[in-house]
Amino acid sequence: MDKYERLKKIGEGSFGKAILVKSRTDSRQYVIKEIGISRMSNRERQESRREVAVLANMSHPNIVQYKESFEESGCLYIVMDYCEGGDLFKKINNQRGTLFSEEQILDWFVQICLALKHVHDRKILHRDIKSQNIFLTKDGTIQLGDFGIARVLNSTVELARTCIGTPYYLSPEICENKPYNNKSDIWALGCVLYEMCTLKHAFEAGNMKNLVLKIIRGSYPPVTVHYSQDLRALLAQLFKRNPRERPSVSAILVKPFLARRIHKFLSPQVNIYIPLLLKTHFKPPSSVCNNFRLPSNRAGFTHCSRH
Repeated sequence: MDKYERLKKIGEGSFGKAILVKSRTDSRQYVIKEIGISRMSNRERQESRREVAVLANMSHPNIVQYKESFEESGCLYIVMDYCEGGDLFKKINNQRGTLFSEEQILDWFVQICLALKHVHDRKILHRDIKSQNIFLTKDGTIQLGDFGIARVLNSTVELARTCIGTPYYLSPEICENKPYNNKSDIWALGCVLYEMCTLKHAFEAGNMKNLVLKIIRGSYPPVTVHYSQDLRALLAQLFKRNPRERPSVSAILVKPFLARRIHKFLSPQVNIYIPLLLKTHFKPPSSVCNNFRLPSNRAGFTHCSRH
């Protein structure tokens, strides 16, 4: 930690602490996650290191950038970029009842989806998508963060049956002790979209039992008709009780009312290929993919037609 000056603690959770620091090398501010590993078993330590390796490879404009990690005094430290714009949860609370415009909601949502597509294409689950884990940079760009409990999928189905994260974002299958899969992330994505539209959680109750019942039933207050039919229909799809009936993130991004916004958030080189990428399995030149920081075999929207 000698390379960094501690400024203040900005968060604490099951993973440990989040500390705002200043680099003594470049004077930039970063967030360091401090995770106690001294009491972990060797297997748990190896798991933590594997997850750090996953983070190190998550290079995307809409994902909080990993800088480095190191172990010291029984702790694992993960250094990430600091998003000065705060998180989406605070942004929503600061609205004080004034609804966001649909333009703003969809611009944010598309960026979240681009980040999640990058994650899911690599057979990784986020597992803790919520408004507190979606950040804004100084210029207002959305970045998905906190992969503290993300897991690499060993096969097409994740077998770990864990109940983690914030209860408001739990999917029906998790409440019923069924396996977590990429469609559970999609349910949480729906919860975030609903929150942006209403400034409230989709599923709320006075206690955990009633909350679980509401989630399993899939009953939530309707979104105001102030928003388009396209947006309201998408929410209904994201909140399908059966995970198989929920769209994949790639299927979400090809919806016309969202697809037309994508060009705003991709580099000019990738933009020229968007019509082909959305309709076919066309693969642009590797130079374009590399500039957009996508591996050559995962170019652009190669998998968009999958559901």
